Amino acid sequence: MVDTLGLLLTVVVHAANIQDRDGAKLVFEKTRGLFPRLKLVWADGGYAGQLVDWVQTTCGWLLEIVKRNAEVIGFQVLPRRWVVERSFAWLGRFRRLSKDYEELTDTSEAIIQIAMIRLMLGRIQRGYA
Repeated sequence: MVDTLGLLLTVVVHAANIQDRDGAKLVFEKTRGLFPRLKLVWADGGYAGQLVDWVQTTCGWLLEIVKRNAEVIGFQVLPRRWVVERSFAWLGRFRRLSKDYEELTDTSEAIIQIAMIRLMLGRIQRGYA
């Protein structure tokens, strides 16, 4: 989960046999209570359905699904979806994250957190804070 700037709020790494919606529940459960001002969460169409109600009742947040325009053929930049994709691209520049080298999910989460810390420190150093 990232904020509107694309900076990491919460990370959960899980096995590939877990459905995205179930993995999202793990992220929401880990995030609940950490950010009292959080009211709205954007997600793509893969998270539509019962998850929207679950997030509202469990976490008290509004889960807004950013839908693709069915009339547009081909690639389309969707509002707010690019923020997460950009964050993935930033993290992908770290060699340790370019492949799945880790055996433990906790280690993968720690490496992602270290990479994001490095990105944020670089911004502060260059005066982009």
